[in-house]
Amino acid sequence: MYVKDYMTSNVTTLTDDARLIDAALLIRRTGKRHVPIVNSEGKVVGIISDRDVARMAPSILGQMTPEEYNRIFESTPITVAMTKEPMTIGPDEPIANAVNQLYSKKIGALLVVHDGRLAGILTVNDMLGLLNELLAEKGNAASAALD
Repeated sequence: MYVKDYMTSNVTTLTDDARLIDAALLIRRTGKRHVPIVNSEGKVVGIISDRDVARMAPSILGQMTPEEYNRIFESTPITVAMTKEPMTIGPDEPIANAVNQLYSKKIGALLVVHDGRLAGILTVNDMLGLLNELLAEKGNAASAALD
């Protein structure tokens, strides 16, 4: 079992010249929790999560107008909020290595990189899907043994 067998290949990205508003809107529109950031050559330079966006949002307790609130999102470069040099893994790595990284580093996603370019993303949710498959297989094998 390899990373390429479980990663999501069709990944929505943002470029490093985007603004925080772009990330917030993309996350809201797609429901994705992690968005890779690439430069103009398509090389991975970072990742931004829904938590990063929330962390950068002004407090709703602040005395500001909706226009001022939006202006902060529109003027903040994504590079300020993103995680630079994110954890990556190759598509041909064993899936056990990916699980180990996700678990030991306590991160929600690994960017899958091949020859310096983004090939996909592997999330904790993807690994829960794998766990579900393995448990179902084990359950089916146990049921068959009882027959």
